Amino acid sequence: MTTRVHRPREDAEFDFILGMSRVPVLAYFAGAWPKAIEPCRVMDLVVGGIADDYTGRLTAVRADIKRCPATTERYGITGAPSCVLLKEGEAVAHSTGPMTTAEVRKFLDGHL
Repeated sequence: MTTRVHRPREDAEFDFILGMSRVPVLAYFAGAWPKAIEPCRVMDLVVGGIADDYTGRLTAVRADIKRCPATTERYGITGAPSCVLLKEGEAVAHSTGPMTTAEVRKFLDGHL
């Protein structure tokens, strides 16, 4: 995964990153249970590429569901992987399940 994707270790760090971002935030939620591991690994690559392609227009954050439980609950995350596009801290789009790069671009371009 690219270094352009932030990886908060706790809810407070997620909130700090969100508060510092002057552009929309693509929050990608990942899990480490057996059925989520492989789809999340794929999404790591997809989101990393998106972060590189959207530099300056988007902040990408990978939040671990177990490490950021309050954030996970706040945005209604029920499965992993999930993506939420945030503008000024408010969710404007939500998707659950793995997506291809083309699907993520379509998800973002409809809301950026």
